[in-house]
Amino acid sequence: VQLQASGGGLVQAGGSLRLACAASVSSINFWAWYRQAPGKQRELVASITSAGSTTYADSVSGRFTISRDNAKNAMYLQMRSLKPEDTAVYYCNIVRFLVASWGQGTQVTVSS
Repeated sequence: VQLQASGGGLVQAGGSLRLACAASVSSINFWAWYRQAPGKQRELVASITSAGSTTYADSVSGRFTISRDNAKNAMYLQMRSLKPEDTAVYYCNIVRFLVASWGQGTQVTVSS
């Protein structure tokens, strides 16, 4: 299983970015975005099931939107109203047949 995350970059506070995660496999049961800031533990940002049920961390609820395209084996994270505290490496994660896989991460930096 290979996951390719993309879309990170440098943006000013209040700006937007759209992350994408492409998977090399299909039949994915669960997709998620995690992030890890320097010196902090990795945290769950948002998740979406194959049925479309979503969850969000309180810190991003109302600003971030997770979606997936089952036909393309891809997941997205639309991030709006970005804050400096959103700065982190963002990782995509999937669960397929009870096995979890991780992507390599994409850096998001929000300047104040």
